[in-house]
Amino acid sequence: MSVSEIIASVGEIDWGPVWISLRVGFSATAISLVVGTIAGWLMASREFPGRRWAMALVMLPLVLPPTVLGYYLLVLIGSDGVLGEIWQAVFGAPLVFTIKAAILAACVSTIPIVARQLAAAFAETDQEVTEAALIDGAGTPALFLHIHLPQIRQPLIAAGTIAFARAIGDFGATLMVAGNIPGRTQTASIAIWDLMNSGNETQALILVILISLVSLLVLVLTTGKTMRSM
Repeated sequence: MSVSEIIASVGEIDWGPVWISLRVGFSATAISLVVGTIAGWLMASREFPGRRWAMALVMLPLVLPPTVLGYYLLVLIGSDGVLGEIWQAVFGAPLVFTIKAAILAACVSTIPIVARQLAAAFAETDQEVTEAALIDGAGTPALFLHIHLPQIRQPLIAAGTIAFARAIGDFGATLMVAGNIPGRTQTASIAIWDLMNSGNETQALILVILISLVSLLVLVLTTGKTMRSM
């Protein structure tokens, strides 16, 4: 495979999967930052019955195979699943095999990443500031928004960038619940798999290089921000 062949194949690539991956990545990152931040804060600052089990459930997607995650999601949001039936009753259309299902699959993989990183960050916040705020009468929402969140700004940015890199590369769970529908749910990772199966290795390589460069850039930016905050 020569460089000229790779360059010639650039113009033949369908860039739709790349844009779909970016849409999934940005959407899943936004959702994961909200849910993961709250989960991380609760994990770091609250004691409650079953806390260890709750923490284990939040982290479980990090260790389960993607196909197992996809199976669980399919059971939940499929046409016979509880969430799937509710979604169809409300919106009049199934949730599976849509870009929303792809975003949900990416969220399942990225929320634990955000929650784990931010739980560690919340645990290291200045307790003297927290105690002073409590003495001044600050309630839980005020503590969270005005005391704790400002102290984890850099870890929050780092968690978001890593979550984004993870979301655009999701494959197994996304394929199971969103399918491989060109122009609708075919992300870059699925397109690479499709191109390899059809013997189009050159175009697959171009997408591989592109996703790798995006992920590398995200890691470089994250490392830079993390180092500057130390």
